[in-house]
Amino acid sequence: MIKKIIKVLKWTGIAIATLIIILIITVSFRQNLQFEAPYPDLKASTDSSIIARGRYLAYGPGHCADCHGDPNSRELMLKGQEVALSGGMPFKLPIANIYVRNITPDMETGIGKLTDKEIARMLRYGVRPDGTAGLNFMPFHDMTDEDLTAVISFLRSQQPVKHKVPDHEIFAMGKVVNAFLIKPVGPSGEVPKSIPRDTTATYGKYIANSVANCVGCHTNRDMMTGAAIGPEFAGGLKMESAVDPENYSILTPNLTPSPSGRLYGWSQEQFIQRFRQGRVIPHSPMPWPSFSRMSDDELKALYKYLNSLKPISNEIKEIVVSNKK
Repeated sequence: MIKKIIKVLKWTGIAIATLIIILIITVSFRQNLQFEAPYPDLKASTDSSIIARGRYLAYGPGHCADCHGDPNSRELMLKGQEVALSGGMPFKLPIANIYVRNITPDMETGIGKLTDKEIARMLRYGVRPDGTAGLNFMPFHDMTDEDLTAVISFLRSQQPVKHKVPDHEIFAMGKVVNAFLIKPVGPSGEVPKSIPRDTTATYGKYIANSVANCVGCHTNRDMMTGAAIGPEFAGGLKMESAVDPENYSILTPNLTPSPSGRLYGWSQEQFIQRFRQGRVIPHSPMPWPSFSRMSDDELKALYKYLNSLKPISNEIKEIVVSNKK
């Protein structure tokens, strides 16, 4: 009887070891999967008005500077000043330590060698120049051709900054996630050439979903894959504190017009004034310096859109939570 048990355990161990080896080999071979995606027919412009629009998006509602800004100049950025988009900021995730790329036009360490279409494909379809899938940190997939052209035009116009950003540190679980779960994310439908910039809820929807990414942070998500696990705009996503990530986290507020929502009962004027105040809660990771640059008309549009959403009951009692609880 004992010999039979030992034999069963032996073969069970062999089977488990074989499966583990197969998994390791499979994960290893799937680390650099290649994906196909079209190259948007977009070309950077030297027109000063187009570059100005791109600069406004990058330092305003598109908040590129909040992630790609030089970490050594973060204090200046938090005060609302424009800083070099030379990258280097670390994102410490359960699956990896991700270092934000240098997006100045430096030929060696930035985007100088990339074509306009390669940059456009990465932003719209999530496919890097080498054909691998990028993490969906920049959900600008539905940004209009006009605005995407403006952003690329601005990026090209910057002063090149030579800054070699460290390679990403992918953990074992991160390699498994990368092998089986990370795929390119593209547009939700046909991308418009342009959109009227007015104060309507339609334009507010565009800002909230395709430029400012309000939906990304104010929707609860699985931090392993980035997939939504809660209703859109209902809040509840746990994010690192902007000033003390070791000890505190932030739970993003519910932005739907429910009585449990953060904005319930706010007037349009109060909404605009809140953005003009900037960061009030020090721990908040929201890019207030960038968003405070938004125009009154854009904020009116955003206010109308958020108030047009379906009310979802999800009371976030504490915004700042201790990691020691």
